Amino acid sequence: MTDRIAVVGGGIAGLAAAHRLATDGVDVTIFERGDRVGGRIRSSPFAGVPEIDEGADAFLARVPEGIALAADVGLGKALVHPEPVGAAVWHQALHPIPDGLLLGVPGKIGPMATTGLLTWRGKLRAALEPFLPRTSLDSDSIGEFVRARFGNEVHERLVDALVGSIYATDTDRFSLAEVPQLDALARANRSLLLGARESRQAAGTATAASAPIFAAPSRGVADLTRATADAVVAAGGTLQLGHAVGSITAAGAGWDVDDQHFGAVILATPAPVASSLLAAVAPEASAALSAAETADVIMVTLHVDGGEWPDRFAGRSGYLVPKPVQRSVTAASFGSQKWGHWQPPDGGQILRVSLGRDGQPALQFSDDEVVERVLDDLSLHLGVRFTPREIRISRWPGAFAQYRPHHARWVDAVETALPSGLFVAGAAYRGIGIPACIRHGAAIGQRAAQNLRSLPD
Repeated sequence: MTDRIAVVGGGIAGLAAAHRLATDGVDVTIFERGDRVGGRIRSSPFAGVPEIDEGADAFLARVPEGIALAADVGLGKALVHPEPVGAAVWHQALHPIPDGLLLGVPGKIGPMATTGLLTWRGKLRAALEPFLPRTSLDSDSIGEFVRARFGNEVHERLVDALVGSIYATDTDRFSLAEVPQLDALARANRSLLLGARESRQAAGTATAASAPIFAAPSRGVADLTRATADAVVAAGGTLQLGHAVGSITAAGAGWDVDDQHFGAVILATPAPVASSLLAAVAPEASAALSAAETADVIMVTLHVDGGEWPDRFAGRSGYLVPKPVQRSVTAASFGSQKWGHWQPPDGGQILRVSLGRDGQPALQFSDDEVVERVLDDLSLHLGVRFTPREIRISRWPGAFAQYRPHHARWVDAVETALPSGLFVAGAAYRGIGIPACIRHGAAIGQRAAQNLRSLPD
């Protein structure tokens, strides 16, 4: 039968594609090689709390896709938001992130003049930005562009610290065009500082200043993937867990996925898996996909005794570490202060600490080495040598797609090389965050349905 669509991969993009198809009445089957859905979205019990995220702990609330999907699958009233606490950057000491930033780009003069995060030389260099002529976007490198506008300190201690942490990347080698807020700011304004100020003022008049930036289900982000899978099945879709697809072959007007026939196939897998599955049927697309680059990360979750937690960290959600002063830890989240429902029944604090990024691998370290590096860095950054009551290590190989300059050209080349009826979706292509993956998955689901309708009976 050619009136069916296969989705290979049960991560958030594949689930979003299947949800769009199933709710539109299309016969859809999800193949997931693991024993659960969600991919790199996972949560598990920790420190007596039923669900603590091992990967992403929230999604953007100011873009619609995550909020809308949560509402569609019955989680709209279960969403919670982070506590109103501020983050910091560690550079020889913890410095509050200056007010008025847009993804690290300064939008206010006062906070930049008074912050201890920048030297006077760095502040003077940044102050020249409004007077500089427009900077070319031809390089499509965040680092090259921001350094040209503000100098090295603003880039390394603010923009790269924030954007690099979000994408586990080296922003000198990351596409400016693939960070929508920065790209729009750069294209619309000669001066980024003046443009960031105007953007924040416009946002302040359009939405309440206290509107939350992030949201998550109270039982963890994995609840969103579970609920979406349940909604797909409830709408008539099929979920096959523990099924690692071995082959995709052309068959008449459609495609055989192992021994099952479909009119279209959506590969919502990591790019290397898609490359392997497409090697025989789409060698050009397979070759392009094999060139995709990723960064590995490790998330270490700690339960720290309340007696070891200094009062001076109250009111903080965590901190970032700029690359020039990174040893192993790239960021630390004070989870129990960030999320009101992450309170261990026996007291204390839950911390989540990140290691690894593009250009700084971490998976080669043993668990004991990882723990020692984390405790050493926390001692340097916070002045406290913790003796955790509980430790959880979550390893995420290839977790973050790396969007090199002119990334869109690569995506276009991959999609152009795909035969009719084969599609790719996921974080490797049109956006890395959860809402972006939902948006891309749903759009690809819609395209696959249109392709299905064009097939002969």
